[in-house]
Amino acid sequence: MITTAPMIAIDRVRRDYSSEVGIGPIDLVIPTGGVTALIGPNGAGKSTLLTMIGRLMGMDAGTIEIAGYDVTTTKSADLAKIVSVLRQENHFVTRLTVRQLVGFGRFPHSKGRLNRADEEIVSRSIDFLDLGALENRYLDELSGGQRQRAYVAMVLAQDTAVVLLDEPLNNLDMKHAVTMMTQLRRAADELGRTIVIVLHDVNFAGHYADRICAMKDGRVVEFGTPDEIMTDAVLTRVFETPVQVIDGPHGPLAVYY
Repeated sequence: MITTAPMIAIDRVRRDYSSEVGIGPIDLVIPTGGVTALIGPNGAGKSTLLTMIGRLMGMDAGTIEIAGYDVTTTKSADLAKIVSVLRQENHFVTRLTVRQLVGFGRFPHSKGRLNRADEEIVSRSIDFLDLGALENRYLDELSGGQRQRAYVAMVLAQDTAVVLLDEPLNNLDMKHAVTMMTQLRRAADELGRTIVIVLHDVNFAGHYADRICAMKDGRVVEFGTPDEIMTDAVLTRVFETPVQVIDGPHGPLAVYY
């Protein structure tokens, strides 16, 4: 369920790379619940904003609060119980099974010593992503789509109110991308998570998200519902290429030409 209460409050956030290149200032409020998609052209600042929200990258100015906690000053152990992050780069050197990987999601709670309650949460997360038949398989024995689902299961096992996902559809074919978005939609609806996700495909954003944040040149240029963002004028302006939005069988579809 989506409420009007802010889950993530971003106030005058800036990240400077040089005197001419930077992100922000960004002001944005993401309400509690549902799926918020970050879209925009390459280099727009989507992944940078997501990693700053998750405190994986510092800010040069401004503040970010998650559920009232300042991400800069909150202790890491406490923040890890509020927000979980899945980055694009998921490379574990150690050979792990699916269950072992998902078990890492419980570390903020268990400190590596899983109890019965932790094991139950791990099992639920594995089942939620339909990985039960694969839980004893090693990651290097899985397909790209199966492995990506395992990483998402690990994030869900962390059992946080906020889940941040940086392009989780990368390298997935259409079938696995649809499966992934369907499962993330379920996580928002059935588990009550607030999910923020970076997407390249605006049609996935339009179909599965409750809100879309469009970024360009390091700034938020549009924020609204899919009906508000999925228009010819908005998408043409954001991506600087002609876009036509048509009525599809399940909602608006953006066509590039």
